[in-house]
Amino acid sequence: MKRLVGLATLALAACGANPSATPAGVAKRTTIDFAKVANYSAPTLPAYFDRTVAALDHSPASNPIDDRVATLGRILFYDLRLSTNDRASCAACHQQAIGFTDSMRFSNGISSAATTDFHAMRLGNLRYWKPGSTFWDRRAASVEAQASHPFHSLVEMGWGGAAGGFDALTRKMAATDYYPDLFAWAFGDKAITEPRIQQALAQFVRAMVSSASRWDTGYAKVFSPAAPDRGLGEDLPNLTAEENRGRHLFMTDAAKGGAGCSSCHLPPTFALAANARSNGLDRGETRLFKAPSLRSVGLTGPYMHDGRFSTLAEVVDFYDHGIQDGPALDDRLRQGARPRRMKLNAADRAALVAFLMTLSDPALTTDARFSDPFRR
Repeated sequence: MKRLVGLATLALAACGANPSATPAGVAKRTTIDFAKVANYSAPTLPAYFDRTVAALDHSPASNPIDDRVATLGRILFYDLRLSTNDRASCAACHQQAIGFTDSMRFSNGISSAATTDFHAMRLGNLRYWKPGSTFWDRRAASVEAQASHPFHSLVEMGWGGAAGGFDALTRKMAATDYYPDLFAWAFGDKAITEPRIQQALAQFVRAMVSSASRWDTGYAKVFSPAAPDRGLGEDLPNLTAEENRGRHLFMTDAAKGGAGCSSCHLPPTFALAANARSNGLDRGETRLFKAPSLRSVGLTGPYMHDGRFSTLAEVVDFYDHGIQDGPALDDRLRQGARPRRMKLNAADRAALVAFLMTLSDPALTTDARFSDPFRR
């Protein structure tokens, strides 16, 4: 990727342009400053985001995060012009202020007359789902592959069928006064292609690392890489008694009197375990689902792939006594041959909700690197 940056610099220089000068079209449309590239590739992370966490990162060697390419991804993520009618963008369904999800059960795209089939997933710590597949039903093999789906969707960005697909989209982009210069800056030449759009969007989304919640503040004080549980069993000094009770239930195995949540939702990223199966929402389920990280889960509902639950209290109630049996049910949600029934009392269920609220990350939801770069 450093080679790409070098090529981009050479390309701009060959055109007689100052590589650090923002082209007029880019400056007119966006707040991007070519001389001050945001840091996406080397964020400062807590000590517990160490090799243990890095081993879960599914970022491919073929698409390492580069600051310029990720910056292009930011612009692509927010650009309404990438839809057929200039109405929809990735950010329309994945809103920064609420953890890059949507408060609607199903999202609108180019028209309010149609909605998506699934609820929009939160995006923080997406890079730590080790298999790398995306969507609730895991149908896309990678974040790069996923990036194309909304564009081909007739509901989301609208380029499917008679609309012309990526050929029509890239022609529209090439006709703007900012994308040719942006692609040259990021990749070394002005070619706008589907693989490059995939690369840029995937880099931007993978850069959304969540590590600044109240839980993080407390865990940083008790983290011990030498401890068998890395300090996850310790009460956190900045949490209330109720929140620490919820933390204990979350982190403690069900066989030891806890709720066992952390066996599937792995701290410190709270992304899903690689071997997780389905959670028993419906009897007889055969599909294997994935879930987003629980970071910022408390910012808004609804919850689950179909948004059937409006509140975290409903989610906790489901895991307490509502899990249904089926071929795809994860073994961690079984008690012998039957779905698990925790039968927690009301206070413990409320404590779990209180703990989940401590995972909200005000830094990610306000970070300028992930905000709308357009001059509206």
